[in-house]
Amino acid sequence: MHSLEPLNYPAIDHQALAQSIKDWAVELGFARAAISGVDLSHAEAGLSDWLERGFHGEMDYMARHGLKRARPAELVPQTRSVISVFMPYLNEGLDPHVVLADTSRAYISRYALGRDYHKVLRARLQQLADQISAAIGIYGHRVFVDSAPVLEIELAKQAGQGWRGKHSLLINRDYGSMFFIGELFTDLPLPPDEPLPKEHCGKCTACIDICPTKAIVAPYQVDARRCISYLTIELKGAIPLEFRAAIGNRVYGCDDCQLVCPWNRFAATSAETDFAIRHGLDDITLLELFGWSEQDFTQKMAGSPIYRIGYAKWLSNLAIGLGNASPDAAIGTALLARRGHESEIVREHIEWALINGGYISES
Repeated sequence: MHSLEPLNYPAIDHQALAQSIKDWAVELGFARAAISGVDLSHAEAGLSDWLERGFHGEMDYMARHGLKRARPAELVPQTRSVISVFMPYLNEGLDPHVVLADTSRAYISRYALGRDYHKVLRARLQQLADQISAAIGIYGHRVFVDSAPVLEIELAKQAGQGWRGKHSLLINRDYGSMFFIGELFTDLPLPPDEPLPKEHCGKCTACIDICPTKAIVAPYQVDARRCISYLTIELKGAIPLEFRAAIGNRVYGCDDCQLVCPWNRFAATSAETDFAIRHGLDDITLLELFGWSEQDFTQKMAGSPIYRIGYAKWLSNLAIGLGNASPDAAIGTALLARRGHESEIVREHIEWALINGGYISES
């Protein structure tokens, strides 16, 4: 953020500017933009408790900055306002319920079927920042997309973008929860929007009840160490035995809590071409993906959020899926062919899959 002293913009009509920012955001492809202040003190106790209980697992970056996550003006000095935006990511493709029901298919979280959202939203937010600069001149700002210690959902909630569901994700009445969130921190004293007067989950516990690994340990509280998204994306070591069968064919992320949410009847299809499904990942078999070489993975996953987990993690996740699939001689052959893989974790997962699928007996 540019350092401006003093922080004064007396000639600017901040009310009019706020409305212009919201209009420009929609023109840039965001579903909606809204503005919040920087006081998140109400969220500090919950954040501290979540970290103290170890619910962040191996995600050390969640704890590294402590309560700075709940203090935007400490993260970026002189921040006065946060512009919160969101962009739907769903695309037409094979019904996710069909994929989950077919043990031969690979289930990949719907957000990861297209290009990496970080780059898409960051570039679009920077365009928004530049448009503001063109209108008022130099001002202090910084763009964030899931890239820093920011309580994104809390900021969006404060701005009235929706409410926190019992699965801990943001829900919007008109768009459900299947969207990406981003922020523009600024030193402009913009008029904040009002948060919603109440949440709209009521007595519904569908997301809690459906979770395959019971990761939603209480309403609004997720123990990441049990979450399939964490286990298949963030966890560096072997997936604990107790969760392997429950993972089923989910090889990258999990959407169960969102798929069952009544509000996602309103989830919008994305108009963003970068989120279009790539390489048929909405309808592809575990065997086909397991057959990819490292070169195939590198080439096809370039520009995808999946690329970040690396080839060995990809294979180990697929091995779990294959071990949970209906027995098939081709699966046994494919697993045996990679039994000597250089990665210890891949070997461990393959061994489990061979035993669980009945291809070899436990020694």
